[in-house]
Amino acid sequence: MIYLSRFDFPSDADESDFFKEKTPTYYDSIYPFKFLSGKFANLDKPYSMLFDDITILAGSNGSGKSTVLNIIAEKLKLTRVSLFNYTELYEPYLHLTKSEILIDDREVMRSVMKVSRIITSDDVFNHILKVRKKNDDIDFKRDVIREKRCAYRKNPSLRPREIDLDSPESLQAYRDYSDMMANTLSDYVRSRNILNERNYSNGENGYRYFINAIRPGGLYLLDEPENSLSAGLQVELSQYIRGMARFYDCQFIISSHSPFLLSIASAKIYDMDASPVSAVKWQDIPNVRIYYDFFKQHAEEFMI
Repeated sequence: MIYLSRFDFPSDADESDFFKEKTPTYYDSIYPFKFLSGKFANLDKPYSMLFDDITILAGSNGSGKSTVLNIIAEKLKLTRVSLFNYTELYEPYLHLTKSEILIDDREVMRSVMKVSRIITSDDVFNHILKVRKKNDDIDFKRDVIREKRCAYRKNPSLRPREIDLDSPESLQAYRDYSDMMANTLSDYVRSRNILNERNYSNGENGYRYFINAIRPGGLYLLDEPENSLSAGLQVELSQYIRGMARFYDCQFIISSHSPFLLSIASAKIYDMDASPVSAVKWQDIPNVRIYYDFFKQHAEEFMI
């Protein structure tokens, strides 16, 4: 499914016109102005980037992949979790851009935008850290309960002796004590839902974040989703993305270095390192050729 079919970036002339009556030195930063200048072929008219159901922006660090995703996300007002480099000139820049949406039905598009979002590496890493902190906090709570239970057994004077029926706190304290002593520690912990999230690796937690975040019928901008994922999980994610695009009406615009993602069948690939930026075959991307040449050089070692 294609929701966003085209996005127009301002020409060099458009950007220059913006500053004719403004002094660039007035601003702390003119980003994203001039950041993508010269990367697109059309200097005197807007550059149109065309999208398929899966479009991937390939390129080295600093090539503008993430900038393009952030500009599109802000233009379409997509949901995002993590902050990014939003300067005071972002809004004026967005006014110079245009987007073409293929869905005319406003209700349908409203439903699409409700689930659509941009997912960045920061989102994934923050999720991984959040899971780790949650488990650490739960471990601490269990230790407190264990120590308290042992103290009750060793020192009867610590046990509640009187119950104030008019005091909710007193009643709750006695109820907690009774439950704690009447059950095994494991049963008591389970009854209080003080259980760790399943102990996945960082990469598995990252992969699960994508699986849970990507819902049917949405436009998803993924910024280097391969970060934190093993080669095997990158393959699984590429298969999941392809399946969601093919069977569940999703559209993806992705920035990536990963040959596993770049090789997704029928994906449209833009080489952000090329001058001008152009659509290419994934096999022709310099970064992919480095992998190819490396394994070709060591081919005999794989034939043992």
